Amino acid sequence: MSDPTVTPPVPPPVPPDQPSDFDISEEYGTARKNLPPAGILLICVAVVAVIVAAYVLTHRAHTVNAGSIDDVVAVQLPGQEMVMAAVNVSIHNNEEKPIWIKAIQVTADAGGSKQTDEAAPAVDAQRYLQAVPELKQHALNFLTAETQVNAMSKISGTIIVTFPVKADAFAARKSLSVSITPYDELPIVMTK
Repeated sequence: MSDPTVTPPVPPPVPPDQPSDFDISEEYGTARKNLPPAGILLICVAVVAVIVAAYVLTHRAHTVNAGSIDDVVAVQLPGQEMVMAAVNVSIHNNEEKPIWIKAIQVTADAGGSKQTDEAAPAVDAQRYLQAVPELKQHALNFLTAETQVNAMSKISGTIIVTFPVKADAFAARKSLSVSITPYDELPIVMTK
C-alpha cells in the first residue's frame, strides 16, 4: 500500500545576496494609498459646507423690528448750558414673540460733536417733567429699559435725555439717533 499523503517539495533556500520584492514605501505609502478617492472626499466636504451654510443662514441674528422718531421737544435748562429733550418714538415688533428692551441710547450730532446719553429711568423722567413742564405737552408713556413689546404689535413712548449743548445748537443739530437694544436681538436704530 502506498501512502496517500504526499509532501510538497521544499523550496530551495534564497541566497543572502539576492534582493527580495518587499518595498517599505508602499506600507507607509502615499496619499493615494491612504486617503479615499478624491471624488468621494470632495462630495463629503461639499455636503458639510452646505449643512454649515444652511445653519448659518437660518440662525443668524436679523432685525425684523422697526421704529421711528415721531417728535422731539428740547428745552434749555435755566442757568446751564444744557438741554433736556423729550423724544417720542414708536417701535413695531414684527416677530411672533414678545421682546424686552435692554437699553436705550440717544445720540445727537449737535454743537460740533456727537453727544450720547442713556434714557432716563421712569422715576427720574417723571420728576423731570414736573421740573420742566414744557416737556409735558407732547409726552406719552415713558419708554424705559425692561419695557415689553408684545408680539406683532406697536408701542409708542417718550424718552427723556439731556445733552451738554445750548438750545440753539441742539435745534441746528445735524442728526438725532435713537438706538433701542432688545435682549437677544439686533438694535433698532432710528435717525431723524
